[in-house]
Amino acid sequence: MTALAVISAGLGQPSSTRLLADRLAAATSTALGGDAAGGGDVAVETIELRDYAHAMVDATLTGFPSGTFRAAVETVANADGLIAVTPVYSTSYSGLFKTFFDVLERDALDGTPVLLGATGGTERHSLAIDYAMRPLFAYLRAAVVPTAVYAASEDWGGADRLADRVTRAAGELAALMSARPAPAKADPYDDPVPFEDLLSGRP
Repeated sequence: MTALAVISAGLGQPSSTRLLADRLAAATSTALGGDAAGGGDVAVETIELRDYAHAMVDATLTGFPSGTFRAAVETVANADGLIAVTPVYSTSYSGLFKTFFDVLERDALDGTPVLLGATGGTERHSLAIDYAMRPLFAYLRAAVVPTAVYAASEDWGGADRLADRVTRAAGELAALMSARPAPAKADPYDDPVPFEDLLSGRP
């Protein structure tokens, strides 16, 4: 089973950010050989960050996620691929979006294929993908696909202006997920430090 995690950082309900995230997820699932709803051999898990706003703040204060938010973090860390979509505010990603990745472990996305998406009022805000989002995921050592998808307000008009970009980006993510699965995460409990060493202070 291929696990695809989807992050939507929209504040409204419904939101254009979630709408774009759903379209990217459906297209990627189809490209992976599943169906648009994530059936077949593709498991799609969508995480609405607005539902975890308070839990994310708590995690930044305590240093670790808990409860249902911990499950959301583990879903992203263990996914074979990730779709990350944020609204653009003041030429950058939203605070919710940044807070989530601040809480995530440093190596949680190491090598994970990622498709970036963003929404905003005008097309000029699309630069936030290259100048804010890509550097963030480069720092996290994720494998970001070449094509990102930005949806301005006018893209939601009668003509489907997003179709080609969505299909191309989803195809790139599916290809990367198939050819280069995310590396296995090391289990810190596989090689525990003997209790006597802990008491003596030896490494």
